[in-house]
Amino acid sequence: MSLATALALIGAISAALFAGIGSSIGVGNAGQAAAGVVTEDPSLFSKVLVLQLLPGTQGIYGLLISFITLSQIGIMGGSNPTDIGTGLQYLVACMAIAIVGLVSAIQQGRAAVSSIALVAKRPDQFGKAMIFPAMVETYAILALLVSILAINGIA
Repeated sequence: MSLATALALIGAISAALFAGIGSSIGVGNAGQAAAGVVTEDPSLFSKVLVLQLLPGTQGIYGLLISFITLSQIGIMGGSNPTDIGTGLQYLVACMAIAIVGLVSAIQQGRAAVSSIALVAKRPDQFGKAMIFPAMVETYAILALLVSILAINGIA
């Protein structure tokens, strides 16, 4: 394996790894809050479950970028990058979702915990409660788009 391929592979792994870590933290925190609410009122299960799942999307975005990168660098098809500059471009392109995915999933988990508390007290406000963690999702989607555009722009 060339150094260029190794750098690109580090980018692909980082995208899945860091976004996945953030999602697991966010979903875990929200799950703890959701379990507490369901203990008191089992009828709220479906509402708090939706809120718990929201921070998991960053992990999916990181995995998507990882698959796109792996398919372009010859691990799952495509051709191996031949120079270090190209390998570095893949590495940097993957960092957008890796870093933003990590941070936004954790922050989205925190927003979801607060929204779960809102639903516990005011179940009729579920729609409004969804908006708070969904706003954090915006930045994960922007990072996903940046990574996709950057990867597709590598010649």
